[in-house]
This record gives sequence, structure tokens and C-alpha cells, in this order.
Amino acid sequence: MISVRSVAEKCLRDEAQAVLGVIDQLDEQFDRAIELIYQCTGKVVVTGVGKSGHIANKIAATLSSTGTPAFFMNPLDAFHGDLGMVADGDVVILISYSGQTDELLRLLPYFQHRGLPVISISGNRESLLAKNSTAHILVSVEREACPLNLAPTSSTTATLALGDAMACALIELRTFKANDFAQFHPGGSLGRRLLTTAGDVMRKDSLPVISPTMHLGDAILHVSDGKLGLCVIMEGREIKGIITDGDIRRAMQRIRERFFDTEVQEVMTKNPKCILPTMKIAEVQKMMHSHKIHAVLVVDEQQQLLGIVDSFSCEV
Repeated sequence: MISVRSVAEKCLRDEAQAVLGVIDQLDEQFDRAIELIYQCTGKVVVTGVGKSGHIANKIAATLSSTGTPAFFMNPLDAFHGDLGMVADGDVVILISYSGQTDELLRLLPYFQHRGLPVISISGNRESLLAKNSTAHILVSVEREACPLNLAPTSSTTATLALGDAMACALIELRTFKANDFAQFHPGGSLGRRLLTTAGDVMRKDSLPVISPTMHLGDAILHVSDGKLGLCVIMEGREIKGIITDGDIRRAMQRIRERFFDTEVQEVMTKNPKCILPTMKIAEVQKMMHSHKIHAVLVVDEQQQLLGIVDSFSCEV
């Protein structure tokens, strides 16, 4: 009886080895390809047929999301009007493991006539595609992971990994940062943390505010009702400090019988951490982690209380 797990394990090992094998194939042609893309003043056009087309689509998406504008062009549609998307200043990436794919070879004269740099990715250095490209990146595998050595498996996985390697190289060249990544991913959790401000998520209604002279016995109720685990101590419009449920527990252990008659100002934390409403949530999280606190006060330029941001608010 066939062990499907052993077949799966062999497939994964074969594909992993294929990816590692690409490392030794990297040469000055890879460097040249990256330089062409880095110097590109237009967009990167990525194309391929069949399985290579799916890989090309993913590579284009990865480049676009990491600072290199790119798009996938279906080579079949290219012959029926989509070549109009290609503009001067663009760089073209053609992907074909054999390097002999007819649809791509038919496109080459057009790109050459336009004077566009062509980067080809194939497993055949002697192919027509390789010989007629500005730069050719070799991605050759010993065999496909497919038991029949027919279905594109190891070759497509290796090409996909190469596309990621190209994107990573360009990220470093462009000094692409997390903030830049967030600009292209505003719907993701990273984007929300990097673009959302304290003012966007702060609680500003029914803030738990008490006076410095309130007794701790009463403060317990206000902390509980506020549902933030703290109260802001204010005198008029001036922030005097904060008291947290942790402060109250520690005070109860320390002063015991005097607890209910002790004023909040005797145990409050003075000079609480305050931030402006424009601070990004990612920075707020760093501050909370650094100071081991679960909430900060949001104030304006005149240090007037605007709201409170706690750790739960940051989980946008």
C-alpha cells in the first residue's frame, strides 16, 4: 500500500532542494537584472504562460507591494490589445522554464523594437529566450517533484522563490521600510497599526476622572465603572496623576486599616505617560511595552486631556 505521507515528504524535500539549488546558479546576470529593475523609470511587466503565468502573477504582486511597481500581463491577451499597457521606461520579465515558449518568443521582437530591457527566467541558458534577453536568470532543477517528472512542481517552486529573492534584494536597495509597506497594505493588521493614530482609537467619552482628595474606598468603584483599569486624577483641567487597579491593590496591602480613609493623591502615580493624538498606534504599543503599562493619556499641545488609549484599543 502506498504511503501518501512518504510521497508528500519526498515532494517537499525535492522542492526544498530545488530552491537551495538556485543559490549556486546566481551570477552576474542576476545582478544585472536587479540593476535594470532598480533603474526602471516605469513599471515592471511580468508575463508567462500556464503555470509560469501563475508564478509571474505572484511575482508581480510581490514586487508591487514592496516598492517596485509591477503588473502581470497575460501573453495571450497581449496579442489582442493588452500590449497597450506597456510604456516607454518599462522593464519586462519573461518566465518560461523551457525558454522556448512560443507565445513569449513572439513578444520579444515587439519589446526589442521598443527598446525595452528584457529579463528572462528559464531553466535553459541556451534557449532562444535566454539568448535574446538583456539579462537571463537561470533557474534549473534536476527533476520535477512530480512522481512522473512531468508536472511543473520543483521548477515553479524554485522560480517563485527566485521572485521573492529579487523582491528582497530590491527592498534592501530601496531601503524600503515597514511604514512604506503599510502604505500598500492599509487593509492589513500591519497597515492599520502603522497608519492608525491614537486619536483614531482613543476613548474620549465618559472618561474615568476623579479628584485628588477622593478616598480610595470610593476610587475603587470609579476604577471598576470606568472599565479601563484606571482613573485619571485631575484638579480642574490639570492632570495630577493616574491610579490603576494595581496601585489600589498594592495600597490595600500596604496601608491596610487606613485604606478606605486614604486620599487618592497619596498613592497615585504622578506624571503619567501622555501622548499627542497624532502618535501612531505602532509607537503607542512600543511605549506601553517599554514602560510595562497598559494605558496612556492622550493630550493636546496644552496638556489638556483628550482621551485614553489602552492596550485593547491598539488591537486594530
